Amino acid sequence: MQTKMLASVNCVEEALTVLECGVDIIDLKNPSQGALGALPLDLVKDIVKAIDGQGIISATIGDLPMEVDVVKKGTEDMISTGVDIVKIGFFGTENHVECIRALKPYADQGIKLVAVLFAENGSVVDLVPEFVAAGFYGVMVDTAVKNGLTLTDHYSHDDITEFVTAAKKHDLLVGLAGSIKLHHVKLLKPYAPSYLGFRGALCDNHQRTSTLNVDKVKEIVKEMTIDYQFEA
Repeated sequence: MQTKMLASVNCVEEALTVLECGVDIIDLKNPSQGALGALPLDLVKDIVKAIDGQGIISATIGDLPMEVDVVKKGTEDMISTGVDIVKIGFFGTENHVECIRALKPYADQGIKLVAVLFAENGSVVDLVPEFVAAGFYGVMVDTAVKNGLTLTDHYSHDDITEFVTAAKKHDLLVGLAGSIKLHHVKLLKPYAPSYLGFRGALCDNHQRTSTLNVDKVKEIVKEMTIDYQFEA
């Protein structure tokens, strides 16, 4: 399966722009509110209405503490907007299993839940069986701290291979992100993840809180069509 492209956007205009550019997954996020900052629910609903089924929409529930009631409420709120995929960040190292299991009823209803794990915390493959048991749709790895370090600064070749392999073994959607840029496409596509996620690389000056740059979006869309393989 061809690796798809996810682009994070923060308004209706940006969502329509990446749709027109041919991005596969339109990801709704507020970069000014953290790694997985959530957009206001009314704005998410406006974007869902504007896209009108023409593209896949995911949305983050925010940089929330790992407290069962808080995570469940954030998930329920985002489900109510009508997005296709709800992304939940698993911050820190505590209460992950409790939160995963608490979200199982939503997955049982057919809601597509994607867990976002963070490379700064090291290997996360031990949690994959828990996500499978809870019925999650997918998992992805990102960076929690946006300080210029990227996924490949935190994860080695073996780390990425282990993560992608563990997810695919259980037929989970698997994403790679974390301040990745144009040149990372050549490095990461050979792992054959389900998608690569971008925000800063699509913006002026590579600043994730800056304005989306259409030329940068098109450049990465084009780069994603190249069938890169590991160099011998």
